[in-house]
Amino acid sequence: MIPVVTPAEMGAIDRAAPEPVEVLVGRAGGAVARAALELLGGAYGRRVVVLAGKGNNGADGREAARRLRARGAAVTVVDALDAPPRLGSCDLVVDAAFGTGFRGTYRAPELDGDPLVLAVDIPSGVDGLTGAVAERVLAADRTVTFAALKPGLLLPPGAQLTGTIEVADIGLDTSGARAQLVGDADVASWYPRRPADAHKWQAAVWVIGGSPGLEGAAALVAGAALRAGAGYVRWSAPGGVPAIAKPLEVVTTALPEVGWAQAVLAEQHRFASIVVGNGLGVDPSTGTELRQLVAGAQVPVVVDADALTLLGDRVAEVVGPRTVLTPHDGEFARLAGAPPGPDRFAAVRELAARAGAVVLLKGPCTLVAEPTGRVLASTSGDARLATLGTGDVLAGVVGALCARGLDPFRAAALGAFLHGRAGDLGWRHGLVAGDLLEAIPAVLQQLVGD
Repeated sequence: MIPVVTPAEMGAIDRAAPEPVEVLVGRAGGAVARAALELLGGAYGRRVVVLAGKGNNGADGREAARRLRARGAAVTVVDALDAPPRLGSCDLVVDAAFGTGFRGTYRAPELDGDPLVLAVDIPSGVDGLTGAVAERVLAADRTVTFAALKPGLLLPPGAQLTGTIEVADIGLDTSGARAQLVGDADVASWYPRRPADAHKWQAAVWVIGGSPGLEGAAALVAGAALRAGAGYVRWSAPGGVPAIAKPLEVVTTALPEVGWAQAVLAEQHRFASIVVGNGLGVDPSTGTELRQLVAGAQVPVVVDADALTLLGDRVAEVVGPRTVLTPHDGEFARLAGAPPGPDRFAAVRELAARAGAVVLLKGPCTLVAEPTGRVLASTSGDARLATLGTGDVLAGVVGALCARGLDPFRAAALGAFLHGRAGDLGWRHGLVAGDLLEAIPAVLQQLVGD
């Protein structure tokens, strides 16, 4: 996993470094120069403009300029605070005006032609904590950031301006980072393999939801749980048996309209996880039953959709460390009393700590926090997933991973990553939630193998 630190945390890491600033600037400038050479395919005769600010970011740019000149590039260093409205024609702009500590206003100069842009640490004008952008920011083809990722590189709109991101190791200690970005290798190492003596009940998932007219949501949960590795999936709708087409492999059973929570709790020992809320409805009586179920559960419970609305700001009364809450921004506001706000890392940490549960905050950068403050981030997937039912699929995947034995924190993060990658395999246009069900095994085959 790649560490993610806030600008304030990065400042503390810088100050704790045993090497002097000059050494760190040399290493950073060297990393920028190497990236520039890769972008340009060599330096000799190339025209490079370095926009350099007053701080360490500018010093990194100036060091890169020195190295590129030594390789034969024609380099012009421009003071970022006194830059002309338009830069002259060049092959590459090295954006070293402001780093991750940027605050205030900034308007980058216009560019002649279509030069490549290499950002130093973060595109200047992007807030390193929130991803908010200034009036005009140069969209980078590549960003070289140092030691760790910063939230502003992952959160939109700043994330759309970074180009390809390289994390350069300049010898700083990031072992204390409280957040990490999940990647392919984590899937391969975390995904639980079935033991040789496996049987279906070892990874059984119980899906509770699907009131009349809303059965499709729970059907998607059940199908996704199967595809993500559940050995057995039962789907029960309070008040009756689901009356909708479902995967053939899903077992349906009836639950009473009143007292269904106790009925589930009485049989929960047969299951390794429960997913509740999808298509459940928001009748107040349902909320009473839901709170009984979540409070009494002895297995991991994924709480999604209508169940989040029903719990609302009383969520901390019933959930625990084995509960996974999966809100989008609107549901987050119902749980926390306010939307996440610009600092999403802080917001998800605060709700996880207050609720005492794992919180998966959906978005272009999905964040998963546990009560201790650790955060795992996933940037897989894209806007194709912004369609009805995809969140139900995610809930089913997380439920299956909990059932397979992953702790709820990693199950939620891994589920978000797999869900996004399944979307990446889908149609560029017209993708629907059901398409993800067939893509999940394909993603697992790619990343986990045999």
